[in-house]
Amino acid sequence: MSLTRRLVLTVVALVVAVSLLVAGAATLVMRAYLTDRLDAELAQSTERARVQAGGNPVGDGPGGPFDSRPRPSALCGEPPRPSLGQSARSLTAVYTDDCRAGVQITESAGLRPLSSSALDELADVDPDDEPLTVDLPGLGSVRVAATTTADGTVVVQGLPTGDLDETLTRLLWWEALLTVLGAAAAGLVGGVLVRRQLRPLREVAATAHEVTTLPLDSGEVGRTVRVPEKLTDPGNEVGQVGEALNRLLTHVEQALDARHESEQQVRQFLADASHELRTPLSTIRGYAELGRRTGTDQLTKVESEAARMSTLVDDMLLLARLDSGRPLEREPVDLSLLLAESVSDARVVDGGHTWRLELPDEPIEVPGDALRLHQAVTNLLRNASRHTPPGTVVTARLRLPDADHAVVEVHDDGPGIGPDLLPVVFERFTRGDSSRTRESGGAGLGASLVAAIAEAHGGTVAVTSEPGSTTFGITLPRT
Repeated sequence: MSLTRRLVLTVVALVVAVSLLVAGAATLVMRAYLTDRLDAELAQSTERARVQAGGNPVGDGPGGPFDSRPRPSALCGEPPRPSLGQSARSLTAVYTDDCRAGVQITESAGLRPLSSSALDELADVDPDDEPLTVDLPGLGSVRVAATTTADGTVVVQGLPTGDLDETLTRLLWWEALLTVLGAAAAGLVGGVLVRRQLRPLREVAATAHEVTTLPLDSGEVGRTVRVPEKLTDPGNEVGQVGEALNRLLTHVEQALDARHESEQQVRQFLADASHELRTPLSTIRGYAELGRRTGTDQLTKVESEAARMSTLVDDMLLLARLDSGRPLEREPVDLSLLLAESVSDARVVDGGHTWRLELPDEPIEVPGDALRLHQAVTNLLRNASRHTPPGTVVTARLRLPDADHAVVEVHDDGPGIGPDLLPVVFERFTRGDSSRTRESGGAGLGASLVAAIAEAHGGTVAVTSEPGSTTFGITLPRT
């Protein structure tokens, strides 16, 4: 069942329930009011009967010559006079030691004797009780009250409840009709109002359905549809749903874009790795074939290319291990000593550059893997040596920006990194020369290894470059 139908049925049920409660309360109040009026009239009739049974009528009051009501004393011997003063179907019954008798005024103002069964029922009425309602055979529902005269005669007076019952019946019918009309009106008006109020929710649902039709399984997703701004007001429930859906769509887009970028990186990585491995393999095969044909020894060249291929495979394997989150060793590493050894090695390998070392007065230690940190610093120094002309000054420094971090920087005054290469310098197989020749540098994994090792230690990498000043930095936590 739809939400609209459930809300409309709820509104209709509430209207019916309230109408029934109001109708029940109104019926009870009306019944009490009409019963009180009937009891008041019955009290007056009982009082007149008591006065008439008490003796000689005088004047024009009760029992006077103009009183046409049946005299109770006449019911036990004296002929009653015609009754015109009491309402139709009212009755009087008298009980003495010698007799019992009773009459009812008919619709034509005549008198009709009460049956024995009716007199038996009325005989049980206690003069000391409040008025009560009894069902008399052949007469229906009657409101009766009894009184005792001075000579001990018990006089029972009764008034029919037909008018009261008819009034309550009409009231109930009107209440039922109004309840049905109210429920129908509530259903019609409620349906219109609920549909109107739920229109924004349907628009939000339409946006969600539109997203499900988009091709999100592959490729770059970009920006999808959004819930209109007018439906994202956090002050109401629909706006909260719309705002939450927009946030969800943003997260989904970011996740899908990240997945696409990762897939592209994997494809590029495989293509670059295949290209880099194909070159030494082709060289090895060529020299092997040349040696076979000429009978000369080409093992030196084969060994050189095999070593190059082995280095490339080791770097890719290390990147794969770091990507998989394998834990590194966590031992105190003296960065001052590590940096001094790395610069000393660089001086031996490359004497065409000017190497400088700047260290703080006190040694600085960080927790980590000494071998991997040494590899990261060596890669930065090698890149500075490989991508700058001879005579370039390369400075390795260690500093403390705050008490919780240590920064290793490698600065050179070479030509700098091109602006198109700077944003992707830490990506894998990124090289300044796209020709991929061995003379132009390595395989393009050095900077990416530095970034991966720093991230594995909970640190970060950064680079700033302009002509005459390039600085690579590794920030490592000290705890």
